[in-house]
Amino acid sequence: MLELEPIVELTSESGAGFVSGFAKTLESLNRTLVQIARTAIPVLIVGESGTGKDVYVRLLNRLSGSSDAELKKLNCSLLDPRELLRQIHQYSSPVSGSHLPRTLFLDAIDELDLACQRALVSAFPENYGQTSNDANFPRLVSTSCCNLEQFVADGKLRKELYFRINGACLRLPALRERKEDISHLLEYFLKKHAEDFKRPAPAVDPETLELLAAYDWPGNIRQLENLARKMVALGNAQLALNDLRFDREVRTSLPAFPNHGSLKIAAKAASKKAERELILQALERTHWNRKRAARDLQISYKSLLYKIKQIGVTERKPEG
Repeated sequence: MLELEPIVELTSESGAGFVSGFAKTLESLNRTLVQIARTAIPVLIVGESGTGKDVYVRLLNRLSGSSDAELKKLNCSLLDPRELLRQIHQYSSPVSGSHLPRTLFLDAIDELDLACQRALVSAFPENYGQTSNDANFPRLVSTSCCNLEQFVADGKLRKELYFRINGACLRLPALRERKEDISHLLEYFLKKHAEDFKRPAPAVDPETLELLAAYDWPGNIRQLENLARKMVALGNAQLALNDLRFDREVRTSLPAFPNHGSLKIAAKAASKKAERELILQALERTHWNRKRAARDLQISYKSLLYKIKQIGVTERKPEG
C-alpha cells in the first residue's frame, strides 16, 4: 500500500490543512490520489464549497511526476465554445521539445453550458485517458460542487462528457463529516496565520473546541480557516467566536413546533422551519451567491429573493 508521506511533504508550504487529518474517509481519499496522480486518467473532484477542491487539483498536478508540471485553469462559467476550443488547442500544442505533464483544470464544470459541452466532447476522443495516443492532449481535471449524476439525469450535462471527465472521481468530505479533524485543523491554521501576522496564536480552551465540534460548518474548511485568521487578528478566540454564536442562535431560535392542536398547523410550522434552515445553509455554502443558491435549492432566482425577504435575513459582511 502506498504511504501518505509525499502528500505531507508536498503540502508543507500551503494547503496542508485541507488534505491532512485523521478521518478514515480522508485517508482513503489521499491514498487514491497518490495512486492516480502519475496516470493520464481524467479526474473529477466533487465537494461542497470550501472543502479544498482547488488545493487537491494543485496537489494532483504536483504529484504528477514533475515539479514543473504545467497547470492551466479555466473558469467554466466564463467560457464560450470558441474560446474553450482555442484554449484546448493552444494547450494541446506544447513548445517543441517540451515533454512536461500538462493539466487542464476545468473549474465548476457544472456551470459549462450545453454549447461548450458539445465543443469539449468534440475536442477529446471517446477513449481519452485510456491509451498512449493521448500525448498531445492535456490531462483533464474538473471540479464541481454539484451532483453531476443528477445533472446528467436532468439533461443539464451530456452523458458522453460526464464519462470523459470522470475517469476517476475524488469526493471530498464536508467538515461536518470529519469533525475529529477540527482540533487538528484549527491548530494548523492558527499557526499558519500567526506566522503571517507575526503575532502569537491565541489559546483555545476545551469548551471552545466543544462548541466548534457541535457546529455544522456550512462553509466547511474555508470557514474554519477564516475563523482561525480572525482569532489571530483579534488576538482573542472568544471574540472571534461571536459570529458562530450568532449563527447558532439564528438556527436554534426558529419557531417551535406546537405541542398539541391541528396536525396541519404543526406540519406548516415544520415546513417553514425546514425551509428557513435550507435557505440559510445554501446561502452560507455559496457565500451569498444567490443565483447559485437558487440553483442548489432548485427554485427560481426570483423565488429565492422573495423567500429571503420573507424569512427576514440579511447578509452579514465580514469585519475588516
